[in-house]
Amino acid sequence: MGEYLIKFVQDMRNKRLSKNTIEAYIRDIRNFDEFLKKRKEVMISIDVVSVMAYVQNLKKEGRANSSIIRNLVSLRNFYKYLMKIGEISHNPIINYEMPKNKRNIPEVLTVEEVDRFLSMPDCSSYKGIRDKAMLELMYAAGIRVSELLNLAIFDVNLKLAYIKCKGTKNKERVIPIGSYAIKCLNEYFKIRDILNITKSNLLFFNLKGEKMTRQGFWKIVKNYGTEASIKKRIDSYTLRHSFAVHLLQNGADIKSVQQLLGHNTIATTQIYSSISKQSKIVDVYKNAHPRA
Repeated sequence: MGEYLIKFVQDMRNKRLSKNTIEAYIRDIRNFDEFLKKRKEVMISIDVVSVMAYVQNLKKEGRANSSIIRNLVSLRNFYKYLMKIGEISHNPIINYEMPKNKRNIPEVLTVEEVDRFLSMPDCSSYKGIRDKAMLELMYAAGIRVSELLNLAIFDVNLKLAYIKCKGTKNKERVIPIGSYAIKCLNEYFKIRDILNITKSNLLFFNLKGEKMTRQGFWKIVKNYGTEASIKKRIDSYTLRHSFAVHLLQNGADIKSVQQLLGHNTIATTQIYSSISKQSKIVDVYKNAHPRA
């Protein structure tokens, strides 16, 4: 399997898939291979029954439908590649019916909750100054975690108030940033060289001067959410979700929000529009109903 996986990875790189996507494919394929080894089966000679057994195993492990679907997509594309290079004659995943994925509505903070959350970092410490700049920038630009952590110092233009970031398939977009983020970044740049012990070009890094992991960023977000006593479930994307909904609530058109978020299709952005409309209905009710 290793030889086929190496070739498949190269094929994905040629298609310019993102590093995170490729790593997910590798992980999913290796997990499936380990499962098959326990059943004394070989990857290139399985049928749909083996796939059904694997899905049942994932369910027993408590995997969410979204995780199971991602695993199946990884395997389907891997077998599709094996067919293309002539190693197999049929794709055992092709006729397997994908589980239904119920899309969860993202948790969104109110403007007041965002203010409380962003006031948590202690700006008397270097860590607090860095954290404040990271969080303010994420809310100001609505960027993904991977985009935030991959920003380089030359991607920021404080004079013209914008950042450049690369999204899916390395598509670059320019995003304006506001005065709060600019002020916090200016403060951060005063101490960045002190933290930058590895002389990195990255904009942000961990306290060892190395690239921060997604898990490391998630811990930062989780800790400040707890300190701010916010009862909602907060994750690494909460500020991005809140950014989108707050723009729509304040009159931004959905096409512009789509471009700012870097969504490939407007359908992905529509979920924020529905959240915004629901919020407006609640406000109308509270302001108009005599017993609200």
